[in-house]
Amino acid sequence: MTLQQLRDKAHELPLVPGVYLMRDREGKVIYVGKAKALKNRVSQYFANLASHTAKTRRLVENICDFETIYAKTEFDALLLENTLIKRYKPKYNILLKDDKGYPYVRLPQGEYAAFGIAPARRDDGARYFGPYGGRGAAKAAIETVRETFGLPSCSRVFPRDIGRERPCLMLHLGKCCGVCTGKISAQQYAELLHQSTLLLEGKSEALAESLEKKMQERAEAMDFEAAALYRDRLRAVQKLGRSRLVTGVTLSDVDVLGCAVRSRRAAVTVLSYAGGSLIDKKTEFFDALEEEDLPDLLESFAKQYYTRAENAPRELALDREIDDCSGVEELLSSLRGRRCTVLFPKRGEKAAMVRLAADNARLELEALETREQRSHKTLALLGEMLGLGAEPKRIEAFDISNTAGSDAVASMTVFLDGNARRGAYKKFKIKEAAGGDDYGAIAEVVGRRLDRALGGDESFLPLPDLLLMDGGAGQTAAAQRELARRGLSLPVFGMVKDSHHRTRALVAADGKEIGLSAVPAVFALVGRIQEETHRFAVAYHQDVRAKNARRSPLDDIEGVGPARRKRLLRMFGSMAAIRRASVQQLSQAVPRDVAQNIADYFSHKEERE
Repeated sequence: MTLQQLRDKAHELPLVPGVYLMRDREGKVIYVGKAKALKNRVSQYFANLASHTAKTRRLVENICDFETIYAKTEFDALLLENTLIKRYKPKYNILLKDDKGYPYVRLPQGEYAAFGIAPARRDDGARYFGPYGGRGAAKAAIETVRETFGLPSCSRVFPRDIGRERPCLMLHLGKCCGVCTGKISAQQYAELLHQSTLLLEGKSEALAESLEKKMQERAEAMDFEAAALYRDRLRAVQKLGRSRLVTGVTLSDVDVLGCAVRSRRAAVTVLSYAGGSLIDKKTEFFDALEEEDLPDLLESFAKQYYTRAENAPRELALDREIDDCSGVEELLSSLRGRRCTVLFPKRGEKAAMVRLAADNARLELEALETREQRSHKTLALLGEMLGLGAEPKRIEAFDISNTAGSDAVASMTVFLDGNARRGAYKKFKIKEAAGGDDYGAIAEVVGRRLDRALGGDESFLPLPDLLLMDGGAGQTAAAQRELARRGLSLPVFGMVKDSHHRTRALVAADGKEIGLSAVPAVFALVGRIQEETHRFAVAYHQDVRAKNARRSPLDDIEGVGPARRKRLLRMFGSMAAIRRASVQQLSQAVPRDVAQNIADYFSHKEERE
């Protein structure tokens, strides 16, 4: 549609609440918005273009058509807008980055449940606490409640493992309640979990009162051992207070949002306060924005951030006014279950708080810019040392891991602008190369990676600017041959370690080494890449090896399932005895045709060996 046609279509819209979806020439949704009166709001896009911000002008230039969805109320339109933004992830909406999730502490349903860490809330009946500023903070919260209430930290599954093994050292150190001994009933364990959840919810005062009351009750009943236990828990809770566990937005009384922009990049900082004390800080970054876009940024951020967290503070203070204040208040109030007030303080204590948030956002932008400049300089130096002619923005590194040639796997890590992109990492099981053949394994993995890219698999695109192999000239030459076979020319080098297992040099396929120690920044970058690639490979190898160790040769025999496998092992005692048994002996445990399959399997296996 032409601009005039879009304008005419907008004038035909009714004056009702709703959502509008802007589409480009390919029909792709590039912007989702909501309006109190659709006709007025949508018409503004196609009138008086000179008054628009640069971002809005770029949007209008790419609109080819739009569609609308009517809603009963403005609040319904706001909820629908949020849903559609999550679904389409439009280019011109301000979006929270998917990989910037804040983890939760999760407590599943069921007796003897254990706390864990979850990347997001799910509708699975479990209880969620948070979100926390990072996995470290969530893990610290779990450790704190475990230490306070003596919850098990082992990998045993209860009630299945009660009484099956001797108690571990934690019980003898007085740091575990000892569920494995059978002395803690399901009801007592449920009480410990309830007390733990109170602490995670920040209800330390109520918890302290409850513990003190139970302590006195046990003391009056002359049960001094139980009273001492409640006393110790009470002291631990009083010592902890609120600040050690409350690191997310869940329990904040006031959240303060401040923003800043620098070189067309913006940042929003959230400062969370509880009981008058600052308890947490989170910062998100956004690209391609100007100063005039900041009110829209704050509004969009508040809607998406708190919807994702599914919690809201009592008050939300912003460092500048937004257009849809009432809509944001209504949304946050619905999430909170009680009223949430949005403020724009100009003076007093809260004004100082929003200034602090804005200052934090500005300083975070400056620090990010400094880190990026340093990273680009390091990459430029690396490119110069390797004779690449440009900085290698995308680096991929490969490593092989096996145990005496068995369970061989490979890892591929990706570094973009010097930073690890874990979402782009790949794992490979070695299928063709013989066990222990590192050169063959590298050739196989690099070849498979290139074939996936050449086949159009977007998860393997784009091709890297630099390939690094964990190894010497042999591994480098093997990778280079795979490139040549496909008519590709990419720089490939091996990462060589010294006697202290530190990366000392990069080596070409012809054996020429390029030392790194003279340039500390490059030395540190390549060392970090090699360590991360090795870590990823070893972790995958251990996972594969553990799974294979749990497998039995019987799993590969037709007609032998879990029940028959268990019956065979119970009757014969070991795999060696099963292997030596005759068909007639095996027939006492399983049907004769299955017994024949077992005997044939081990007979053929002996011939192969």
